[in-house]
Amino acid sequence: TVMAAPMTNDQSWFYSLALGVSFLKCLLINAYHSTDFEVHRNWLALTHSLPVSQWYYEATSEWTLDYPPLFAWFEYGLSHIARFFDKEMLVVQNLNYASPATVLFQRLSVIVADVVFFYAVKECCKCLREGKGKDLLGKPSFILTVLLLWNFGLLIVDRILGDLNRHFEGALLFSVLLNLKHIYLYIAPAYGIYLLRCFCFTQSNADGSLQWRSFSVVRLVTLGTIVLSTFAVSFGPFIALGQLPQVLSRLFPFKRGLCHAYWAPNIWALYNIADKAFSILGVKFKLLDINKLPKASMTAGLVQEFQHSVLPSVSPLATLVCTLLSILPALFKIWHRPNGARGFLRCLVICALGSFMFGWHVHEKAILMAILPLSLLAVESREDARIFLMLSVTGHYSLFPLLFTTQELPIKIFLMLLFTIFSLASLKTLFRKGGALLNPLEATYLLGLIPLELICEFVYPLTVWQKTFPFLPLMLTSVYCALGVTYAFIRLYISLLTCSDTTKKTKMQ
Repeated sequence: TVMAAPMTNDQSWFYSLALGVSFLKCLLINAYHSTDFEVHRNWLALTHSLPVSQWYYEATSEWTLDYPPLFAWFEYGLSHIARFFDKEMLVVQNLNYASPATVLFQRLSVIVADVVFFYAVKECCKCLREGKGKDLLGKPSFILTVLLLWNFGLLIVDRILGDLNRHFEGALLFSVLLNLKHIYLYIAPAYGIYLLRCFCFTQSNADGSLQWRSFSVVRLVTLGTIVLSTFAVSFGPFIALGQLPQVLSRLFPFKRGLCHAYWAPNIWALYNIADKAFSILGVKFKLLDINKLPKASMTAGLVQEFQHSVLPSVSPLATLVCTLLSILPALFKIWHRPNGARGFLRCLVICALGSFMFGWHVHEKAILMAILPLSLLAVESREDARIFLMLSVTGHYSLFPLLFTTQELPIKIFLMLLFTIFSLASLKTLFRKGGALLNPLEATYLLGLIPLELICEFVYPLTVWQKTFPFLPLMLTSVYCALGVTYAFIRLYISLLTCSDTTKKTKMQ
């Protein structure tokens, strides 16, 4: 079953929102750019200037090519447009090159690529049930469009979301997406199980359970051919060159350590702070010898392998096992009774969030992979709206350290407040019945982000600890946000395990 009915005929508001977000990004063209700017400039340069055989060996810059080959080919294509803006950006040795023309090209490439995202959002909105009211704030399609197009995280990190479709088209698009950016391995289990269950098995029993005799070998082979063909086009040239091990070593650099310099707000942030607390207490009560503790500390803000002081150190294999255990119940649920598009979306969100919670060297921006698809569920279910508010506010705030310059401070605060206020107001309007969406404890936690921001941005820089413990504000942000993300993950699982096989629809006034 699909999610239902088409958008309203009057779609002028959609185009206004799409043009509005493009205009905003144009205004921010000269704003701060992160290290990602130099990363992609370097990739444009090396794919344009070097033969294919050197792409995954080139190491002039510290930002070596570590995306799948299909993205490398994409950069190669872009580089032929980039040369009309500024040829110097395509010189590998021009490290940290950021001429006005280079900045303009990189920003415009994102703005133009957003057309794909706009199309995806428009298609998603066609699947929503629309209320009879004429008020825009009462229309799920309008709310969803704002939550996706004007998503705070997407505005500050310049990322685009791939379209999600069904069966043949879905398999092809997801294979392409996976070969553009391998972080989408996070949600590959949801896709794989759903396509196997709902496409390769052609029928279900009356109660929705699997009918084993309906398995189609032809469909499985067709599906496999689509996926393998995409991978063959992407990786084929490098396999022919005998470079597959080198490419894989770049895609999965396990020596970078458990966490980024700024910890993603996940279970390992809580694990790290617990280890630090235990080591401090151990030394204070003379249970541990300070001279025998590991010198490299995770709280130093370094990207490297390290040993925990008290708790067992975490290996890549341990994170893989934890990740698989965290998503298995959701995968079993979708295999047993898929429950249509909503069941798939819920499983996808849990896979994305489970991988974020327990994965190795997780980037903080990966939280958007859970927030964005959860937006679709948030406009149709009161409980999902509640979880969305907790996850989006906490997850978006955790991205604040990515914009750390003084001139960007008012911009990120304004955009964050704008998005948060709209989310709260629109979802409250959508689910008028039943009282407040958040309970007092949840509301108090979210309000706690205000004093946290004041301390990190205004108070702490004035203290004597700024030079001694520069990593402390990042650690506080990460740990506080990790509590909120963990809570949202638990609520999401409770929702998954307690909902009936036939989802009860929340009536909107």
